[in-house]
Amino acid sequence: MPLKIFMSLCLVINTVLLFGQRPGPDVLKSNKGDIVIQPVLHGTLVLQYHDKVIYVDPYGEAKAFKNIAKPDLILITDIHGDHLDEKTLDAIDTEGVSIIGPRAVADQISEKYKKQMLILDNDAKTKVFGMTVEAMPMYNLPESPDAKHAKGRGNGYVLKMGNKIIYISGDTADIPEMRALKNIDVAFVCMNLPYTMDINQAASAVLEFKPKIVYPYHYRGNPDMSDTAAFKKLVNDKDAQIDVRLRNWYPEY
Repeated sequence: MPLKIFMSLCLVINTVLLFGQRPGPDVLKSNKGDIVIQPVLHGTLVLQYHDKVIYVDPYGEAKAFKNIAKPDLILITDIHGDHLDEKTLDAIDTEGVSIIGPRAVADQISEKYKKQMLILDNDAKTKVFGMTVEAMPMYNLPESPDAKHAKGRGNGYVLKMGNKIIYISGDTADIPEMRALKNIDVAFVCMNLPYTMDINQAASAVLEFKPKIVYPYHYRGNPDMSDTAAFKKLVNDKDAQIDVRLRNWYPEY
């Protein structure tokens, strides 16, 4: 059995063993192999491609990653504690792991991780493990130097894996750069006031750039969770072809 198929099956089996704690993984077929998508917590997800495991914004300490393979690559979007969480970095196995993030993350991260950092500024890209990683702007609207997320500080990411393109929004509003995206197969879109945007802004943006699949994620705000079912209705009432996948991003670990 090929290693990547074996690893995918292991991830599925491990998720079954943890039933009730985290949602199961989804598998996306590409022309260069399966892409396994595992929701974890809040803005945290794990992708598996080419036998490589990619953690995005690891958060939740070791318990959130129980029975998930160690990362080969970590993507960090921003400096806030639910994205750059050194308690989690310290709790998981990061030996020999590359970390990609914006300059603000590299400036703030502890010295012990600096040698593992590859700085990627907005609109820059790199190739790693057979995929392209492009840093996208993520910021609040209206733009302001004292916004919770000022333009240029954090990164969203566009990942090209074979013939599939995955967009990870990070903490952002419905910015023009998001609305201008093309040919996105899977999008992870945040929606939590007062930090990012509401479900109406998120739905409006999704209806403009039309990803084939969208996961609302990062939807716990202050004080409550966003109504992701209402987001799905807003999208599908106007475009039933967009596959809005609702998953529990706040399991009990």
